[in-house]
Amino acid sequence: MKGEQGVGERRGRSGHWRSAGSALLRVITVWAVSTLTLLVLAAVLPDFRLQSHDGDSVTRIALTAAWGAGAFGLLGALVWRLIVRALLLVPALVLGLLVFFLNGSLLLLALRLIPDGRGAVAPETAVVVAAVMSAVASATSTALAVRDDEAYRRRLYRLTDRTRPRIARGGPEAAPGTVFLQLDGVGHRVLRDAVADGRMPTVAEWLDRTHTLTPWRTDWSSQTGASQLGILHGSNEDVPAFRWYEKDTGRLMVSNRPASAVELQRRAVERTGHGGLLAHDGASRGNLFGGGAEQLALVLSMAARRGPLNRSRAGYFAYFSDPANAVRTAGSLLAEVLREMVQSTRALLRRDTPRVSRGGLYPFVRAFATVVERDVVVSAVMGDMLAGRSAVYADLVAYDEVAHHSGPRGRDTDQVLARLDRSIALIAKVAEHAPRPYRIVLLSDHGQSPGETFASAYGLTLRDLVRAGCGLAVPRRVRRTHSGSEARDAAREALRGALHRPVDQEGEAGPEGQEAAAVAAARAPEPVVLASGNLGLVSFPGVPHRMTREEMDRLHPALLRTLAEHPGIGFLLVASEEHGSVVLARGGVEAPLAELTDEAPGPLAGFGPGAADAVRRTDGFPHVADIMVNSMHDPATGGVHAFEEQIGSHGGLGGEQGEPFLLWPRELTPQPPEGLVGAERVHRVLAGWLRESGGPQVPLEISLPSDQTEAVLPVDGPPRRDKHG
Repeated sequence: MKGEQGVGERRGRSGHWRSAGSALLRVITVWAVSTLTLLVLAAVLPDFRLQSHDGDSVTRIALTAAWGAGAFGLLGALVWRLIVRALLLVPALVLGLLVFFLNGSLLLLALRLIPDGRGAVAPETAVVVAAVMSAVASATSTALAVRDDEAYRRRLYRLTDRTRPRIARGGPEAAPGTVFLQLDGVGHRVLRDAVADGRMPTVAEWLDRTHTLTPWRTDWSSQTGASQLGILHGSNEDVPAFRWYEKDTGRLMVSNRPASAVELQRRAVERTGHGGLLAHDGASRGNLFGGGAEQLALVLSMAARRGPLNRSRAGYFAYFSDPANAVRTAGSLLAEVLREMVQSTRALLRRDTPRVSRGGLYPFVRAFATVVERDVVVSAVMGDMLAGRSAVYADLVAYDEVAHHSGPRGRDTDQVLARLDRSIALIAKVAEHAPRPYRIVLLSDHGQSPGETFASAYGLTLRDLVRAGCGLAVPRRVRRTHSGSEARDAAREALRGALHRPVDQEGEAGPEGQEAAAVAAARAPEPVVLASGNLGLVSFPGVPHRMTREEMDRLHPALLRTLAEHPGIGFLLVASEEHGSVVLARGGVEAPLAELTDEAPGPLAGFGPGAADAVRRTDGFPHVADIMVNSMHDPATGGVHAFEEQIGSHGGLGGEQGEPFLLWPRELTPQPPEGLVGAERVHRVLAGWLRESGGPQVPLEISLPSDQTEAVLPVDGPPRRDKHG
């Protein structure tokens, strides 16, 4: 026994020395390659030299290059992380652009450390030299590590800011973990077509061998705020749209504002009584909501909190702490800005329609979503897997951002889908080196429907149409449009009938009706009109309760008729004193909501199965708007009219926007039911899979006392943080 133990110890020491020797050899090799790179750059760049003005021997120049390469590498290892951490207060987009200049500054400092001042470079050239040096060193290190699994694993730990896994590989705790990757805005049909056309080979291979694809149906509010809140926290009750006005508090809620996100998360936790899908050993990356996770990075509901430990940008540190990562992402960001400029110019020259403006800051916004956010989130997920976390939920928003401005289908979005597939492949590759097996689930929160914007199609916005229907002042350009003229004519006629007085050509009351008009105006304050894709919301803040159709007809006799008869509007939902709630549509159609079904959809025909149930659910929300407006939908083309500047939109009913997907490993049971409807039901499916794998134990139905709900909210106190933030 002692002999066997001695042999084992000798083998362990031998393996340790071999590992140390291999690491030393890799360091020397990277140093040598960096030295050669520095020599080549000094030979080809006019403002960069590695010798004195009088000239030096080849040996002396080589030694100078070796000194400079070594100093640059050492400074990068020792100083770079401190610089990036100090710059966490800088906005992420600015940090990405500063990377080049910071790296160039390190090179200038490294050259100053060369004895006798033999190294010199112009500041602008230093940026180029430093970028090339970092890229070459990273590529060399990766190439050397690929042949050695243990070395490759250590490199992954370093790149994701991990020093060791929390659980031993293959140990008794190595139960399967689960990674949920949300491909924001990718509809079921878009994914299926991308797989069939060969744009997503990784997903195609999964479907052939290990995974199953199924669609699911969103609620009426087909947008990330409602869907992700339901998926992560099990309840999206009282989320009628992406934006809505709450009469009882006077608050404008916007799903992607930190203050609104944290409030929505608080309400969901209070309603369900549990922290969320990721409440136990979970990580939330790049999401609107935390899902109860202890490990948070780039989570919007966290951004509303104060204190150095809670900065949402802290999640960038792990990624940008590696100079090669920083340089690569910064270069890709600039390339993406140029790509967007070229693509938008091409669309303009081809006179593509529909089309929206893509100027201003949009190229940088797109680059952030498609490059910076993607790279940081993917790196964070890799780190979570290498740490052995039980459950990870991450959102990749690239496709959704591009599709809003380029359309759901086309060359621009095809390229984004291909890059997303490569990110998925990278995550799957890293899973092979994780300390536990991982099951990767892909899903989306909604799809997108194409179509010309409402403003482009009719020359006025929904707000303009509402104001015209109320008889309020509208811009001159609106009065010249056919829709605006009809609305103003209808308002004049309705006002004449309501007040029994003459009306002049500008829609103003005569002297005998001034007093009555003043009373009506006081009782009918200016409406709040909000857009959420092709879903519009109209609220009258001066009326504390939800207005009924009868009340609106008395105050604004032409409004509902103006909206319902407009060709760009599919249907309206309003409360009614007589019928409870009614759906209004063109041709004077008025249908009690309680009577509508899939078999007898009435004015909801053409908006897909389950439309009546979706509208009925929203009708019961406390903060449903006075008038809910859904745009028209052409079943033949799937087109809708967004009330925002988007030619690929989501938020209401109609087309592919309401049909996202769920793609899961076949080994997971139970399988999702046929006709999966609503984000809350998706939450129950995912929670069941986590329980099956021994991961976070998410209760389906728990009721906590109201004074205990704050304890499970990641809102009041600082969360436990890993190095991802």
